[in-house]
Amino acid sequence: MNRMAASVPVIVPYTSYLRVYEPLAAFPEPERGHWARYAELHARSGRAPTAQDELRRALADLLPTPPVVVPVHESADAFVAELDGVVCVCPWRTRLRGWQALERLTDEFPPAVLDALLPPVVRRQAADDYERWRERNPDARPWILTSLWHAPVSWFTVFADEEREYVGAEGGAPPVLRYRTPMAQARRRLARALRTLRERIGEGALTEGLVDVGRWLEEFHPRSLVELDYGGLVHVLPEELLTADRSAADVAEGLAALRADDEAGSAEAYTRFTERWRPVRARRYAN
Repeated sequence: MNRMAASVPVIVPYTSYLRVYEPLAAFPEPERGHWARYAELHARSGRAPTAQDELRRALADLLPTPPVVVPVHESADAFVAELDGVVCVCPWRTRLRGWQALERLTDEFPPAVLDALLPPVVRRQAADDYERWRERNPDARPWILTSLWHAPVSWFTVFADEEREYVGAEGGAPPVLRYRTPMAQARRRLARALRTLRERIGEGALTEGLVDVGRWLEEFHPRSLVELDYGGLVHVLPEELLTADRSAADVAEGLAALRADDEAGSAEAYTRFTERWRPVRARRYAN
């Protein structure tokens, strides 16, 4: 199945990612040994799997009838990065994320459409499998969060503009736009943003989003690396917009204005952010 997936030239252009890379010391044996060998192998080969590789494999599972909505076995792949010379890995955990995505589908589509996409018997079997699995793994959590057709404002609160990394399209390779920061910085910035919103605006959707991200980050090793990757969104955003995109700076400016009781400045920064993402999110409903 993986060979077939690798041969399918599919690019899925609508997902962004928030990832956590944990140091090898955060994993118990024998998993730690597996990731150490995995990282060394891909360092020697110079070729590590990408987010598009993961998506192609998932798409290949949807080709059979009935579709395989959740992999039978958990992925043994991960993304690999270094933080201050320490190897860190972000396990794909495709099976867990598949179950969680399936749960969210009930809020995304009306029952008739959902039944046409995924037969009820397939969904019931996957739900039963997930329930049994959770009984054996009550503390499991994904290392990757995904968002369709945008990157949530809550994600940008943990990054600074100077952590932005942009590489334009070169030699047929797509552009890359991402932010990376140490976990300690991410938690500190998120806590400050949450305190600002609660003091100036009160509880609401924005604070709820920050609370959710904060709880998720607390699950990981304090010396982890946090990454926001625009992922497939770079395929739907013109290069001039990617080059000019300063979403983290807009969010930071809006929060700073709130702390200074500058309502006009905060509204201007937030409007700039939402107007940038509005046409991207609108494509979700385009035919």
